[in-house]
Amino acid sequence: MKKKAEFSLETFKLDCEKEFEKIAEATRNIIFGQFKKRGAVVAMSGGIDSSVVGAICTRALGKDRVLGLLLPEQDSSDDTLHLSRLIVDQLEIPSEHEDISKALEVLGCYRARDEAIKSVIPEYGPGYKCKIVLPGVMDSDKYRLFSLVVQSPEGERTEKRLSPKAYLEIVAATNFKQRVRKMLEYYHADRLNYVVAGTPNRQEYDQGFFVKLGDGAADVKPIAHLYKTQVYQMAEFLGVPEEIPSRPPTTDTYSMPQSQEEFYFSVPYDKMDLCLYGKNHGMPPSEVAEAAELTADQVERVYRDIEGKRKATKYLHAPPLLMDEVPEIEY
Repeated sequence: MKKKAEFSLETFKLDCEKEFEKIAEATRNIIFGQFKKRGAVVAMSGGIDSSVVGAICTRALGKDRVLGLLLPEQDSSDDTLHLSRLIVDQLEIPSEHEDISKALEVLGCYRARDEAIKSVIPEYGPGYKCKIVLPGVMDSDKYRLFSLVVQSPEGERTEKRLSPKAYLEIVAATNFKQRVRKMLEYYHADRLNYVVAGTPNRQEYDQGFFVKLGDGAADVKPIAHLYKTQVYQMAEFLGVPEEIPSRPPTTDTYSMPQSQEEFYFSVPYDKMDLCLYGKNHGMPPSEVAEAAELTADQVERVYRDIEGKRKATKYLHAPPLLMDEVPEIEY
């Protein structure tokens, strides 16, 4: 256990060159040695995680062995495509750009989402924007429920609590986005004999901030062991354009701007790193509280939220379960 005086964000300080070499060697061993593949496909969202994974794969495998995919849709933020192109151009890797809006429309993604929204806010219609939000975890012990926020074409905002049915329908519809992207990632991986590189960091992997068989699906996940603050360190080491890490982490799923904090984690990423580390290392809330500039009660609430999300995440990580034992085959 870390001593009180030692625990701070400095706890996450990396030797980035050493860390890169470790990840690069493991990535090469998995792709070339274990899977016998030729390279990696990385879906580039314009965010820091995918940019770091793209940079790691490019340095580890070579520019000609990485394909960057740019897969925006009609609800993507205005700078998504710009930032995705920015990192792809800097890495000088081949890329493919495909807007997935038409595919999502045919699948009924937008229709199903809008019907669920209208069941809560009937006036929702063309020109409206939306997002769902979760109350903060640190200041109350009350059971937290998602709310729907919509904005009219005139800029008027309305917020209403979501029923469980409407919440599940909205999430189920928007999950089409991650699953369609993953379908295209594996199409390109199959045609090139590549693997799909996933982009979750430790917070996302641990806490279930991914869609099962969507962005949660991948053959290799190079940064799933890194805390978010460590991903930022790696971005600086790898020379990721400053415009990317300077943008606050977003979900880029709903048409209104939405931070990961208000949608899922309910805690700023740096404080979340400290709390997650403290939880992982059995540290008392009072010790984490000083480093995170929170109260011990607030840290205790975050601890409980971490544990609750881990229980829900068990399903997301679970492989298909068999009804009887099937002997493993050695390849």
